[in-house]
Amino acid sequence: MSSNKKLLGLATAGLLSAAISGQVLAHGDVVPQSIDVTGLSPLGEEWLEENPYNADYENRDLAVTIGESAYTQNCARCHGLDAISGGIAPDLRYLEAGIEGDEWYKYRVVNGAVRDGRVYMPKMAEHLSQEALWAIRAWLETKATDE
Repeated sequence: MSSNKKLLGLATAGLLSAAISGQVLAHGDVVPQSIDVTGLSPLGEEWLEENPYNADYENRDLAVTIGESAYTQNCARCHGLDAISGGIAPDLRYLEAGIEGDEWYKYRVVNGAVRDGRVYMPKMAEHLSQEALWAIRAWLETKATDE
C-alpha cells in the first residue's frame, strides 16, 4: 500500500471517528421536561418535609399518574424504565417508605449529587416544581419493593 493510500485511510478513519464521537457527544445534557401539575394541590415555594401526595391524599391517583409521566420524561434515562435501575443510578424502588424516604428523596432532588466535581444528578428542584417532584415520589411509592 502506498504512503498516500495509508494517509488517506488514516484521514478517513479520523474523520469517521470524529463524526461518530460528535454524534455521541451531541446528546449532551438533556433539558428537563416541564410537567403539567394541574389538579394537584399547590405547595408553594417552601419545600415540605414529607410528601403531601401520600396514600391519604384525596387526588392520589392523579398525583401518581402525573408522577409516572414526570419520571418517564425526566428520571428514567438514569434511574431506569419503570424505576428499575440498570446500575447507573440508585434503584428507586428500594427507597424507604414514609418520612425517612421522603427526607432522602427531598435532599437529592433539591441538592443533586456531585462526586469528585462531576454531577451525577442535577438539582432537579431547579427545573421541576415541588408538585411535580412530590408526584414522582408518589408514583415511586407504587413501585416500592423489599426484594
